[in-house]
Amino acid sequence: MKRSFRRESLPFSLFLVLALAGCHHGIHSGTGGRSPASSTTPAGISSSADVVGVRAADVSIPAGGNADATVTLSISPGYHVNANPATFSYLIPTAVGPGQAEGVIAGKPIYPVAQKKKFQFADEPLAVYEGEVQIRLPLRVEVKAGKGARSLLADVRVQACDSEKCYAPDTLKTMIVVDVK
Repeated sequence: MKRSFRRESLPFSLFLVLALAGCHHGIHSGTGGRSPASSTTPAGISSSADVVGVRAADVSIPAGGNADATVTLSISPGYHVNANPATFSYLIPTAVGPGQAEGVIAGKPIYPVAQKKKFQFADEPLAVYEGEVQIRLPLRVEVKAGKGARSLLADVRVQACDSEKCYAPDTLKTMIVVDVK
């Protein structure tokens, strides 16, 4: 079967190609999805993972005991992430989602107090984190848990922003080694 090219589809196809080529990768907070006119993307930055790192400290807990694990975010200078809770419902808050490890029960993450900062794209100050940020994750080890190390994976959802726009959110992964004594 031979297909014929329809000349009427050319304007729509051209429009579609141009529209997709002009799309920016990312979500622009506080602007209703529109990028500010003066917005430019720094070279090499396409998502939040490009400017936010995550690591976790190992923790030792006796069987039947409790301790807090620490998840640390390292946010590059000139960038911030939304706090938890975020200032507005349409902003993506930083969120730690612990996985599971045998005999280890993770509690609700404890987020630090946010900084309030004013940005040109928002009418009021936003709750954000900058620099090094530590999030505590309460852990409890079951009484009957056997001794030894376990790996507790944690997902950390972040959306990084600069002074003009926000980048695509990412889920960063880290591992907390829980040594049961």
